[in-house]
Amino acid sequence: MTPPARAASPGQTLLSAKELAFLVVTVLFWAAFVIVLGKDTSWDFRNYHWYAPYAFLNHRQALDVVVAHQASYYNPFLDIPFYWLATHTHAWIALGVLGAVQGANVVPLYLIAREGLRIPDRKIGAGALALLGQAGALTLSMFGTSYYDNVMSVFVLAGLAILILGRETLRTGSPARAAGLAGAAGFITGCAFGLKLPEMPFCIGFAAALLALGGSLRQQGVRLLAGGIAGLLGFALFSAWWMLHIKALTGNPLFPYFNEYWHSPLVLASPYRDMRFIPIHFWRQLLFPVLFSVDWHVADDLGFQDIRVLVAYLTVIPAALIWLLRRESGDALLDKRVTLPLFAFAAVSYFVWLRFFAIYRYIILLEMLAPILIVAAVGLFPLPRRTRYLVLAALGFAILVTARSDFLERAPVEDPYIQVALPPIANPDKTMVLMTGDEPLGFLAPSLPHQIPILRIDGWMVQPKDGTLLTRTMQSRVAAHLRNGGALYLIADATDMGRARNALADYGLAIRWTECQQFDTNIVGTYQWCPVSRKT
Repeated sequence: MTPPARAASPGQTLLSAKELAFLVVTVLFWAAFVIVLGKDTSWDFRNYHWYAPYAFLNHRQALDVVVAHQASYYNPFLDIPFYWLATHTHAWIALGVLGAVQGANVVPLYLIAREGLRIPDRKIGAGALALLGQAGALTLSMFGTSYYDNVMSVFVLAGLAILILGRETLRTGSPARAAGLAGAAGFITGCAFGLKLPEMPFCIGFAAALLALGGSLRQQGVRLLAGGIAGLLGFALFSAWWMLHIKALTGNPLFPYFNEYWHSPLVLASPYRDMRFIPIHFWRQLLFPVLFSVDWHVADDLGFQDIRVLVAYLTVIPAALIWLLRRESGDALLDKRVTLPLFAFAAVSYFVWLRFFAIYRYIILLEMLAPILIVAAVGLFPLPRRTRYLVLAALGFAILVTARSDFLERAPVEDPYIQVALPPIANPDKTMVLMTGDEPLGFLAPSLPHQIPILRIDGWMVQPKDGTLLTRTMQSRVAAHLRNGGALYLIADATDMGRARNALADYGLAIRWTECQQFDTNIVGTYQWCPVSRKT
């Protein structure tokens, strides 16, 4: 039997010219891949990823009302870079940069795999695992989209890679050096949480990985303290100001979420969270990876078919039990000092995600990490090395042949990035626009004259008869606008005009149907532009 290749010394980060070339070519490939796919037309992009940075940069928080439903109050900092690129450069440049950033996940994936593998041709194996990690069904579908879960994964995986590469320093090094490494990794991970709150489970998983590195109680305490403080600083950097701003605006720093605790007077005392997917019963919780691997509707609104998270789930659990019983193989395929923090990170992150979100795309990072986890788990099985290779080959083949990516509809790569064929507006200084329905309309807002206020009087978050202060405020603003002789217009999805009519009727308004005009965009959809007047 060929003896396993010895890994480089722990913490080695220097990359050879061939490795650098591999990583650069991979990142450039994903940039080109995104350009070929075209523009994102997803529901979330049309709802708030284009509107949120526009509203922030143009100080519209006090002018518009719930244009993007609940997402009107999301932290816009994550969306600003792409919005700036798309409005100041060519569309293909913005898409290429987005693809390159999303493709950069290959770097920490490669470094983690290279550091841990104990096989011949370790670098080739690490490259294969990194590429396989980026070929997950939903990972592929999300390239070029603005969900950004595969952008935040770059931050979190980079923090995890720092822990893996610096594990010896973190476990036995001087407290100052250990604190420095833990702080750097914690800060990066905290930044991801600050930019996107659903990254929270990975912060808990990061803490579990810090503990799993071992060492004395003093070392563990230093790591946790440094990583925790730095993580909070990273979170505060991108979220503190925004949360204080939203609290001053609404009375709830997470508005409208968890309003049963914050009691903002603007909306109902309800959680406003999407809890459709969270499993309640024990057996459903236990079998959740099986359920969402068989039917994606169980855990997401985005279609996919991929069993890699399920395979990781079904191999890591028995591998951990074998390890605890000290029955594991004597020549593991992945360094056990790498395996333990990876297992701890993945298990804790998954458990917290299951309890709080259970939306599959929020754990797209685990889809990327799954190939490495599977190799680590199977590598612990007390079987001959050749048998374990055969098992891994069979599992890899099953994962690849059963995977299916349901790519979202894309739009052509053309300039300007968003173009809306709105009818001319005679007097924008005295115009107010109302929106109705559940459809995403936020991406239309930047194409309107900037002085026009936009109020969504009906949608996911508010309805005309909900009795909230937010609705009463909008009713007062509409009435005052009409008293001052202002013009009132409706924008609604062309297929949802019945709901628009009913919502306006609750405001004492009526559509002037004969004057309605349809318009479209260079993204997707057909919309109605209708003058509105008092109901007689």
